Amino acid sequence: MTRVGAVDLGSGSTRLLVTDVEGDRVSAAVRRGVVTRLAEGVDERRRLSPEAVARVHEALARFRDELDGLGAERTLAVATSAVRDAADGAAFLAEVEERHGFATRLLSGREEAELTRRGVGVIGEGTLVVDVGGGSTELIAEDYVTSLDVGSVRLTERFLRSDPPLPEELAAAAAHVRGLLPELDVRAAVGVAGTVAQLHALAGELTAPAVEAELRRLAALPLAERRRVPRLDPARAAVIVAGTLVVAEVLRRYRLPGIAFSVRDLLDGAALEAASGS
Repeated sequence: MTRVGAVDLGSGSTRLLVTDVEGDRVSAAVRRGVVTRLAEGVDERRRLSPEAVARVHEALARFRDELDGLGAERTLAVATSAVRDAADGAAFLAEVEERHGFATRLLSGREEAELTRRGVGVIGEGTLVVDVGGGSTELIAEDYVTSLDVGSVRLTERFLRSDPPLPEELAAAAAHVRGLLPELDVRAAVGVAGTVAQLHALAGELTAPAVEAELRRLAALPLAERRRVPRLDPARAAVIVAGTLVVAEVLRRYRLPGIAFSVRDLLDGAALEAASGS
């Protein structure tokens, strides 16, 4: 058994997993995340903002202390959409390695989806795994993976500029998402990571009507009121409408009755990779 750490340098959140790994078994000791919005402004400027980078380093400093205290033998930090898209992404990862001592790996969209598949484990026939991130959305089925350049931060910045979003902005965002979703033959969905976890906290069982109801409720509130919604992380309030819209469009496109939530995701795949040294 090996104790390792995995860090997700995500576009919306910076997340930590400290876990014991034995074979393909992952037994989490600590799993937590901080909304850092690393993708803020990247879609337009193609550079990471100093403010977002500072938020990530602040989170990583706390994670480093926790990893040391829990005795992690090694830690792998994986970077996704925001770092992929940023011209200064390589410099950012070099700074992460120097300041915090993490091994880093920049994932392509397909690699992100594949590592998420590894983390989730066995996927049942006809089941779609959905990971709505800040900058991208991964769709994973039994024999199919893809990464779409649409996520909660990117969609908010491109389309949802009014407060609260205007109906025409929501319609344009929904049309954009629909145009990206591929044809798939699936009968059930499992969501992983921040957006679906947040929706699960808000609504419990995520039937398609429950997701639609949350989308209507959240989209009708100004940001200041959204931040006060019970069980909604205030730091996620600015992008939760876009994230919920992506989930709703996935359910509509594939005529799915709802979406379950799985705690296992990309972090678990990164932990397995860290433990194997591959």
